[in-house]
Amino acid sequence: MQLTKATQPTMYFIGVTTGSSSIMKVFPDWAEALGINAVMKGIDIAIHEKPEVYREVVDFIKNDPLSMGALVTTHKLDLYEAAKDMFDYLDPYALQFGELSSISKLDGKLCGHAKDPITCGMAMEEFVPENYWKENPEAGVMIMGAGGSAISMCSYYMRNAGKGNDPKKIVICNRSQPRLTAIEEINSKMNPANIPTEYYLTPEAIQNDAVLATMGKGSLIINATGLGKDRPGSPLTNDAVFPEKAIAWEINYRGDRLFQHQAEWQIENRGVQVEDGWMYFIFGWTQVIAEVFHIEILGERLKEMSRIAAKHNNR
Repeated sequence: MQLTKATQPTMYFIGVTTGSSSIMKVFPDWAEALGINAVMKGIDIAIHEKPEVYREVVDFIKNDPLSMGALVTTHKLDLYEAAKDMFDYLDPYALQFGELSSISKLDGKLCGHAKDPITCGMAMEEFVPENYWKENPEAGVMIMGAGGSAISMCSYYMRNAGKGNDPKKIVICNRSQPRLTAIEEINSKMNPANIPTEYYLTPEAIQNDAVLATMGKGSLIINATGLGKDRPGSPLTNDAVFPEKAIAWEINYRGDRLFQHQAEWQIENRGVQVEDGWMYFIFGWTQVIAEVFHIEILGERLKEMSRIAAKHNNR
């Protein structure tokens, strides 16, 4: 990791393998369409790095005049925990969930936002019908992974709960206990309608298979582990059987996406609906860009950003 003083307005992408992200090709066209005079640079950090690495990055952005802000993936929880004291403002979601996906500046202050609780809901509403849970009473939500994205997904369902349109249950599976404990503690504080929640320690993919077998017809099955993007593979084995008429959401839009392919293999015989992470990518990026450059990206402008990005991704 090498941080060099910016010579023009710069937004950063803090991730693991940022160079392979299409945002590097998309951003210049977005910037032109939005009238933004800025460039994008990636900052690659190993997963679960030492706190001082995250603090070095935040300090650099905070004190470099032409460094405008950043989008954070993969490191949302670790960066918050390591550098939360360095921010002048943290939004309510960041404080509640202990994560950061957006770094920006306003009136000389360094600001941190957790945008995922909003953007993950926007993405899910693209493919989950409005009254889906009411019309599919056996369907639950199974989330593999317990990081920032998983926390945001739980938040979406829990803050909108109690209106007669809730999933039967929310199930979280994760390969390490500390993150599983953390998400359970967070969920316990924000579940007013008491949607049943279950937590499983699943260090082996075959254990996720077993939990998957307990999910009801029409359940939403989500890969929020990072496997298939930052690291190859899937949280499931090739022998996993999806619930009948399940919705399989691969929140990645790049990488080998084995989970997505496993779901696709069962479209014909199980009626599985397969969704990728394209709109999650669009909503996630545009809303952070809007925060960093203090503009609004919604409606027709948002659709234009999606069209521009699609050209770079053969969609």
